[in-house]
Amino acid sequence: MGHITVMTGPERRRRWSDEERLQILAEAFAPGSSVSAVARRHDISTARIYTWRSKLRQPPALTEFAEAVVDDGTQQGWQQAGMPVIIVDLGGKGRVSISASAPAALVSAALKALR
Repeated sequence: MGHITVMTGPERRRRWSDEERLQILAEAFAPGSSVSAVARRHDISTARIYTWRSKLRQPPALTEFAEAVVDDGTQQGWQQAGMPVIIVDLGGKGRVSISASAPAALVSAALKALR
């Protein structure tokens, strides 16, 4: 006989932390493991596990905007001093700087990789 989970109060959906989701995914897709058995053990559907895996594989959406400044050409000192012309800030994950002397193919490849 199965069991029933009764949820009361304003929140009627269960929530899982990122750590719990990753733990369930690691358990479900471990060698020799069964997704349906893990789903039953955690009382969730197999579709939810596959949805979590699909979302984990997707590249993160860019939700932040960056300020862009257009140079009118009066600040030639930047290019001569080797200062970066384009700086892409990746939040807390780092920063990419591109100088004016960088080949166009390299700039294009770098920006496509960041997309």
